[in-house]
Amino acid sequence: MMKGSPLLRKRYGYVIITSLIMMLVLRYGVMKNSITSNYQSSALSSNSTDPNSLSGGFPSSTKDPEDSSRVFSSDIVVSGFFDKVNTSLKDHQCLQTWTHLKQLISNPEVLPNAVEAVKEAKSAWHGLLVSAEDGHQNTTREKQCPFFLNDMNMTELGNSEFRLRAPCGLTQGSSITIIGIPNGLLGNFRIDLTGEALPGEPDPPIILHYNVRLQGDKITEEPVIVQNTWTIAHDWGEEERCPVPTPENNKKVDELDMCNQLIGEYRNQTSIRHLNGTGQPPAARQEPKRRKFFPFSQGRLFVATLRVGLDGIHMTVDGKHVSSFAYRESLEPWLASEVRISGDLKLVSVIASGLPASEEADHVVDLEALKSVPMLPHAPLDLMVGVFSTANNFKRRMAVRRTWMQYPAVRSGTVAVRFFVGLHKNQIVNEELWSEAQTYGDIQLMPFVDYYSLLTWKTLAICTFGLVDTCVSTD
Repeated sequence: MMKGSPLLRKRYGYVIITSLIMMLVLRYGVMKNSITSNYQSSALSSNSTDPNSLSGGFPSSTKDPEDSSRVFSSDIVVSGFFDKVNTSLKDHQCLQTWTHLKQLISNPEVLPNAVEAVKEAKSAWHGLLVSAEDGHQNTTREKQCPFFLNDMNMTELGNSEFRLRAPCGLTQGSSITIIGIPNGLLGNFRIDLTGEALPGEPDPPIILHYNVRLQGDKITEEPVIVQNTWTIAHDWGEEERCPVPTPENNKKVDELDMCNQLIGEYRNQTSIRHLNGTGQPPAARQEPKRRKFFPFSQGRLFVATLRVGLDGIHMTVDGKHVSSFAYRESLEPWLASEVRISGDLKLVSVIASGLPASEEADHVVDLEALKSVPMLPHAPLDLMVGVFSTANNFKRRMAVRRTWMQYPAVRSGTVAVRFFVGLHKNQIVNEELWSEAQTYGDIQLMPFVDYYSLLTWKTLAICTFGLVDTCVSTD
């Protein structure tokens, strides 16, 4: 069952339809040649995966998607992934789908922009291979993905910028709590969740830009919160403002208002003196003052928490929901790597909790029971279940391993379950993912950076990997 926002559900429906069409093209345009013969004889075998076979049946050249007049060798794009490391046959069990995705790169009518997507992952993959090679020589590995981070130093930001690194990104349920006091001349400040910049890019993408403008801006003189995103390819996106200029545009994100309707509304604020100098009640009360509600004000301490939800990121201030921001395409929270805070703010504390953390194999008491059953070439297989997963979703994969992957049908090998996971731009995440893949044997790595928009590719990978009458994918 697919859960999520209407946008994600609509996109998922499109993915399924597109995948079915692609499978028909794949069946008659690609599988009739080298894929069928190679896959049936070797892809499901635990002893016959040969990295050298990944170069077979590939065209000599492909157009560069960034410059159609420029031509380069397609072999360089993919086969280069395997040039600089001498991994064992066991290591390559998590790369079995690459053979077929590599074949599809030469068929743009089947997978448009495939070359471009693989090129984006190339630097991440090379970094992982170097790390994996070192890991074979060094069996002691420090914990790289902490569950909790904090910085309690009180800091006057001024012209400087505070940064807190989230080594393995964020997942649903992660939160970042910021305690501070707006100060300075204007009291304006900003909070940015940034991702990883690709090689050659001067600045990283901004997954969430949260800008508090206490003195207003060019559009309004009233205090306002502006939320947005930024990428080097598309510059700033469309601003989302709180208070919302037109109430009908106050959309829902995870069933919460994009902007709390109380923000910008007038409310009474009464000053009451309980006793006068004689100990008697005062003769008259002061008239109530009317002012617009805004969650931040100069000189007043606040406790603000950014929480990662299913469909977006939500901000609460002093325990009250303030705003929500829906994820935008290719700017998902698992790609976030750093929190940046700047502006007129006296920063008291920053705490990040619920971060994705992998379980160390040495501390898993039921390790053997969690390892997957190998898919043997001639063993009966009734069903292959492919699970969509993101690189840093360590805990959810462990939850699946400990629950329905323990059913007798799965443990007996008649039902196979595999996680289909794209690469991450963060090398630490890729290192943890690689270690997890080798430990449990149930992960298939995809040769592209994991974006939600690439679910079509994962669906194709699941179906070509299974090659059985029933293909099931789940999220």
